[in-house]
Amino acid sequence: MTLNVSDLESIVVEAGTRPDAVKDPEVRRAIEETIDRLDRGEIRVAEKVDGEWKVNSWMQQAIAQYFRIPPMATIPSGTFEYHDKLPLKRDLARQGIRMVPGGIIRYGAHLEAGVVVMPGFINIGAYVGSGTLVDTWATVGSCGQVGRNVHLAGGAGIGGVLEPAGSKPVIVEDNVFIGSRCILVEGVLVEEGAVLAANVSLTGSTHIIDVTKEEPITYKGRVPPRSIVVPGTRSRKFPGGEFQIACALIIGERSARTEGKVSLMEAAREFGVSL
Repeated sequence: MTLNVSDLESIVVEAGTRPDAVKDPEVRRAIEETIDRLDRGEIRVAEKVDGEWKVNSWMQQAIAQYFRIPPMATIPSGTFEYHDKLPLKRDLARQGIRMVPGGIIRYGAHLEAGVVVMPGFINIGAYVGSGTLVDTWATVGSCGQVGRNVHLAGGAGIGGVLEPAGSKPVIVEDNVFIGSRCILVEGVLVEEGAVLAANVSLTGSTHIIDVTKEEPITYKGRVPPRSIVVPGTRSRKFPGGEFQIACALIIGERSARTEGKVSLMEAAREFGVSL
């Protein structure tokens, strides 16, 4: 009998109270079915409900518990060989996923049809929307949520998070451009249409300062929609003196005429942004 989502959640949450729970066949079945549904995109670690992002913490628990089930195994891949606990994602052609040699997608991640993966890495629990490009050496960590028509430029890092359960993963909404070598870690939300210039680094506590008004406005953990963001610094006093620490600066907003990928470059030139 197929378990419904409520059944899966109840079993996984209860299993978290017992160290040896994965030895129970019912628990193993629930965990494995949860990962399989994540892989197929039937469920997501985080989803937008009534305009707010909600984290399904029990799915994070299921992923953490799943690592205790498969044994280490040799995974052949042409002339390459891997040695790991988790299998690689299979049947990419049927799912409409394009991945060039050198790319890696772990089982338990879901990519919609139309995603292109260069030699990047996508971890278990991640979700990537249609039309998105994961460029060379870009990574999407465990449970990272990436929307549709996003460009993750070369070396961009979308951080992962599994523990503690309930921690908010990095969420990148639709039509966002993440520049080369950008780093986004736990708790960061990049809202629709935003552009992050090369080398922007954001954590949940990084000051993201809108400097386009007479008075600066500071955000933390959230890039407002359509914002154009560049690396910056701000002064902070310490016992040993006053120093500059990293922040991010919102220097403008994308206009309606820069919606497409080609005109995105026009927007970048207009604001002097390196992508």
